[in-house]
Amino acid sequence: MRTQFSPSQRLVVAMSGGVDSSAVAYMLREAGHDLVGLFMRNGVDIKESEVSKKSCCSLGDARDARMVSAKLGIPFQAMDLSAEFQDVIQYFVSEYGRGRTPNPCAVCNRDLKMGKLLDFAEELGCAGVATGHYARISVEDGRVRLRRGVDRTKDQSYQLFSVKEKDLKRTATPLGDMEKVEVRALAEQAGIRTYAKKDSQEICFVPSNDYRRLLKERGVELHPGRIVDVYGRDHGEHEGTEHFTIGQRRGHGVAVGIPMYVVEIHPEEGLVVVGTEADCKAPSMVVDDLNWLGFDAPLGGSFRCAVQVRYRHDAAPATVELNDMGTRGIVTFDEPQMAVAPGQGAAFYELDEAAHAGTELSLGGGWIESAARSQESPEALEVAR
Repeated sequence: MRTQFSPSQRLVVAMSGGVDSSAVAYMLREAGHDLVGLFMRNGVDIKESEVSKKSCCSLGDARDARMVSAKLGIPFQAMDLSAEFQDVIQYFVSEYGRGRTPNPCAVCNRDLKMGKLLDFAEELGCAGVATGHYARISVEDGRVRLRRGVDRTKDQSYQLFSVKEKDLKRTATPLGDMEKVEVRALAEQAGIRTYAKKDSQEICFVPSNDYRRLLKERGVELHPGRIVDVYGRDHGEHEGTEHFTIGQRRGHGVAVGIPMYVVEIHPEEGLVVVGTEADCKAPSMVVDDLNWLGFDAPLGGSFRCAVQVRYRHDAAPATVELNDMGTRGIVTFDEPQMAVAPGQGAAFYELDEAAHAGTELSLGGGWIESAARSQESPEALEVAR
């Protein structure tokens, strides 16, 4: 286990009640760290029937976190972040209202896990926070280096693109060097009760995995209207643009003999535009609010890198042209990329030109503001019809 902290430094461990954070607490305790276990209460009321569908932030998770802390002999506290979580939820529903696809996990990492928890750690006189993220953080020559986790199926470096370098410098992620199967085996060997607990697959405040229900519960005003294809042909009505995301292939009700995808969303007009796979590919995009990690960006210039546009996406080679402040850039892909959605994060990775792929090293990233759209000739749709 490698971290940037010495055993003499006290740390807060963000404990969710799952196997990952429990294993982190065990590993750090074994390494000699003085620890404080902290559980974040999000204030979301989750029905017992839905608890089994997720694995963080429920009452049962709080109990598991407390019991693991007791077994390890470390002090434990539950921190009420319900007000802060409400801000994340409001951001989530507002983005859908704007025709965008939100990324609440990246916002939570930036504002809460590496934000509020670091403030709390400082109040306790701790050097930093340890989390169960599958990513590798190191400090080299005074600069943070964020790398993908060894377990590429669990890698979470993408979700850390917007965390400030100064905050990552105070964050330890011991699981970055481990495979998930190793983490479970270690937890079982240590007698940790959560060793076989299922991983969370959904957003913590949407346990049913039905965000439309959340929009309804929040009283979000929907934008009903029409579904049209990229050539303006009408394909019927819809109940609200909020029910669609860029790249959506199913559930839009358009059947023309070939797969059709949502390619544009215009809430003001109540318009949802669908097209073919080629129509859904973006040759370029605008990325805003850029955040750099251990990388001196060429302000007003350009550079090559690999860009990941969503959690399950292979980073693609691209050229980035920056404004003079280095806060906004135009990304032009070597090859158009599928389902580039405004509102999602764009994480930049060092590019291996010879391999035509991204390396493990993150350079930072930003938020997708807009994306260009490739267009296919009308004949493809005419044939399908």
